[in-house]
Amino acid sequence: MYLKSVLLENFRKFRYKNNIIEFVSAEDYKKDASINIAPKTTLIIGKNNSGKTTVIDALNKLINNVAFKATDFNFDYLKELSNLYTIEYLDSEDLKLPTLKFIVTVGIDNGKEDILTNIIPFMSLEDTEKSEIDIIIGWEIIDRELFIKAVKEFIPKNFKNQKFDRFLELIDKTDFEISYYNTNKDKKKNFNLKKLIELTPIRANNVNSEDCLSDAFCKIIDYRYANVIDPQIVNELDKQIVDINDSLTRDISTQHTNNINSSLSKMILGEKCQILLKSDLNFQKLIKNVLKYEYVEGKNNIPERQFGLGYTNLMMIIAEIITYMEKYPETSFNSQINLISIEEPETFMHPQMQEQFIKNINEMITSLLENNNKHVNSQIIIITHSAHILNSKIHEGNTFNNINYITSIDNCAKSECLNDNVMIDLPKNPKNNKERWKREQKLKFLKKHIKFRVSELFFADAAIFVEGITEYTLLQHYLDIDLCFSKYYISVILVDGAHAKVYENLIHALSIPSLIVTDIDIKREKLEKGEKDIKSPGQKPLYLQMGTDELKGRETTNSTLSHFYKSKNAEFIINGDYKHVDNLMVICQKDPIETYYPTSFEESFILTNLKNNIVNNALKKVKPDIYKDIIKNGGIVKNSFKLQKKLSDSKSDFANELLYEILICDDKTLIPILPKYINDGLLFLQDRLRGN
Repeated sequence: MYLKSVLLENFRKFRYKNNIIEFVSAEDYKKDASINIAPKTTLIIGKNNSGKTTVIDALNKLINNVAFKATDFNFDYLKELSNLYTIEYLDSEDLKLPTLKFIVTVGIDNGKEDILTNIIPFMSLEDTEKSEIDIIIGWEIIDRELFIKAVKEFIPKNFKNQKFDRFLELIDKTDFEISYYNTNKDKKKNFNLKKLIELTPIRANNVNSEDCLSDAFCKIIDYRYANVIDPQIVNELDKQIVDINDSLTRDISTQHTNNINSSLSKMILGEKCQILLKSDLNFQKLIKNVLKYEYVEGKNNIPERQFGLGYTNLMMIIAEIITYMEKYPETSFNSQINLISIEEPETFMHPQMQEQFIKNINEMITSLLENNNKHVNSQIIIITHSAHILNSKIHEGNTFNNINYITSIDNCAKSECLNDNVMIDLPKNPKNNKERWKREQKLKFLKKHIKFRVSELFFADAAIFVEGITEYTLLQHYLDIDLCFSKYYISVILVDGAHAKVYENLIHALSIPSLIVTDIDIKREKLEKGEKDIKSPGQKPLYLQMGTDELKGRETTNSTLSHFYKSKNAEFIINGDYKHVDNLMVICQKDPIETYYPTSFEESFILTNLKNNIVNNALKKVKPDIYKDIIKNGGIVKNSFKLQKKLSDSKSDFANELLYEILICDDKTLIPILPKYINDGLLFLQDRLRGN
């Protein structure tokens, strides 16, 4: 058996929907020779205060019968109830009482010969062939009438602005109980979730003292001597401790006790005040006070107190897992669900150590199993807001599966269970090899591309996808100096080429305001792009500017635009509105500048800032000869496309030169402005970030 999912309703930030957390099935790590923890680990990710830890808190309370408080209820839910409560409503049949609801779904793998004794109360004869069983749990009011009476007395009182606080006090004074139901709503008595599920939480920041590691490993050694080590060895050690106590007590008596008692007898007559000094050594005191934890670094032994917090925190996690492995009850191998949760393991760790974390855990478990002839059938859950751990999970496991992304929308937690099918849609015709191949290529691109800053997207307030180095370099600076955007974390992601459409599903899943900045990319013939064409040897190449007449009948070569607009017609795209789908807007160059339609960010930026000294100086430095030639032969406006083409091999130099000049400019009024389509997109992000 394994924990398949848990639903949390009205618990803290969770409400009625988007409230399911999914878990990867348990694995017998001893059985599997090629252990890879990454695909076998459930990841719960999200920004701070999104509701990640809430999931483990709920499980801990349910499993260990810890009472819920009024502050565990969703406040919006309680406010809705409070507003509903009138004398008339309290006497109606539609009365709703404050209730927390959870559904624990247990997966059953008959191939593993699960022992179903602990879950039989929730099964019927029809369920014997099912692969999952639901346990419905309610935190419910015990005495309905008593609560109604209390609320009726509460309603007429004038609490002014303290009404909700007093309502919370009323909830805390009310007696609740945990009730269990099957899917037929039959109440099950004498059941305790702890019989079915065991949870071992490893909390964030276990470094609570300078000697915490010594204490942790002392507990491990103490347990091993009591339960694992050969009893003959333990008995021999006990005998030695007894001999040491006896010898020390005799020496102390001879050297100290007799002299002290002799002196005391001269002050106090008789034997009324005698003392006995003796050795009281035992195994626990021996390892606690004698065992010394040191790090081995080369030829040196480094005291525990001198080692870095990152390594100490990692070792504390490892010590807890070793303890868990040592104490793992094989008697519950197929009859109980065993969970081990690790909360924010990245604490104190530098990025590279975070990246290696899953590998380190993997190697450690492998080593433990090699040295310990024990089967371990557990589910590992990691709660994190580390982009590096997320990245390692995806690459080590080669999948997006088993990642629960939790975000907060309007103060309400939303859980999105990510997997490969969410990232890239399954082909409509699964037998179509070409469609399957295309999907695999898109998944491959996502997995590889996510390594380059994209994993930060999961923890951003908003995202901007760009396809060129110039906009990637400049936009980050313009966002930093903007009073609105500087308050948020905006992730700018460089997607070379028009591949941003691959991120569409992920963008919608993350629910953060997102912008795809792409180029209209109007299709031109070779001669129109200033290139010679062997098919037309007598014709002279030119750099065709795109005016209204030239635009007619043209197509875009941009696959992202044709995907969202369902058309390749460039004129249709330009004359239409920006494509807006839920939390996503797609923008491109739609408006003419000086009667011409620019087809790239560089061309738009230059035409928007024709007289700007910073832009002109950058062009002079990067392409001095071409700049002079263009100025002499009609100017930038009539040659903007030619200038764009000539910059194609120097975009990075152009972007860096622009950024340098902007950074050293003291007069902010002299800084170039962004093209209109970029500002239109930023206004969309600004509105969404402000909650509009």
